[in-house]
Amino acid sequence: MRGFAPAEFKARLAAAQAGMAEAGLGAILLTTEPEFRYFSGFLTRFWESPSRPWFLILPSQGDPVAVIPSIGAALMQSTWVRDIRTWAAPDPRDEGVSLLVAALREIGGPVGLPSGPESSLRMSLADFERVKRGSGLGFRDDAGLTARLRAIKSEAEIDKIRNSCAVAGRSFARVPEIAREGVPLAQVFRDFQRLLLEEGADFVSYLAGGAGPEGYGDVISPATERPLAKGDVLMLDTGAVCDGYFCDFDRNFAVGPPSAVTAEAHARLIEATAAGLGAARPGARACDVFAAMAAITGGGEEAGRLGHGLGLQLTEGLSLSPRDETVLAEGMVITLEPGIETGPGRIMVHEENIVIRAGEAERLSPFAGPEIVVL
Repeated sequence: MRGFAPAEFKARLAAAQAGMAEAGLGAILLTTEPEFRYFSGFLTRFWESPSRPWFLILPSQGDPVAVIPSIGAALMQSTWVRDIRTWAAPDPRDEGVSLLVAALREIGGPVGLPSGPESSLRMSLADFERVKRGSGLGFRDDAGLTARLRAIKSEAEIDKIRNSCAVAGRSFARVPEIAREGVPLAQVFRDFQRLLLEEGADFVSYLAGGAGPEGYGDVISPATERPLAKGDVLMLDTGAVCDGYFCDFDRNFAVGPPSAVTAEAHARLIEATAAGLGAARPGARACDVFAAMAAITGGGEEAGRLGHGLGLQLTEGLSLSPRDETVLAEGMVITLEPGIETGPGRIMVHEENIVIRAGEAERLSPFAGPEIVVL
């Protein structure tokens, strides 16, 4: 089933309102796409346009209120939200401020806003000052409530991430169709996105990777026209989206028979991933999972993070890093992403997706074996 039943959203709102009562909040104001969608089900790529702000108010009692540009009215009416207030946007004289002020006055405060790591305010600071003055309400942090709710996925959310992983898994299995010695890396990137769409992805928001002899220099650079060469390691890392939820895992491929360095590095990455899987249990800390993987691949704090939260966004919430002491809980979906140096200026990385369960974590992506696939 695409989307969610209304009961899913009502449960999310009920949990938020329980937290608001504890925190002494009269409302929560949401302005960014993931939070807006989490509570409303409003799924559109129109957020790519920065011209219009969008507002969703969660009251301490009652149902959400959407204050949105009129162009979104028809789509919002297809969600479970019924109180929809619109204005003709863009309007530089009044970009929804009057409507938002009126709604907030009706609901009352204090008003909480997500203000922790990864949060942002998707409206002009000038308009935010007008809202604060016009409403006469107090504004403060939402006490981390929104982030905590999003961190624990429902089974319905996990199903969507699992499906996204399955789509990517089928696409990775088809990489030998598009990648071989002599094919430019940029062409591989374009063709891999096509495979993802053919296998069922709604869109491909993220695709990264690299290729080079016995490894690659980084994993975020745009693809070049350099042809794949014998002895290269090709890595593709995708954040394909299905029904609004991401997967995020990668695969390494050897172009021709792998060298001993390549084969050993890949095997160690798989061993480190297995160690991370074993450490990822309820009650463990994010830094504990980092340590389990880093003990096999080497590297201390300079290694950065070796995984992160996953869901409505490609990366969200916790980081598997030495200093992140977030405690894992059932229902959290995370990535395991160890990396290893294969030579001066060269690395290999590997990534899988899991969900924390009462016992051993559940694999959501189809885990790779210790032997690298040869193209």
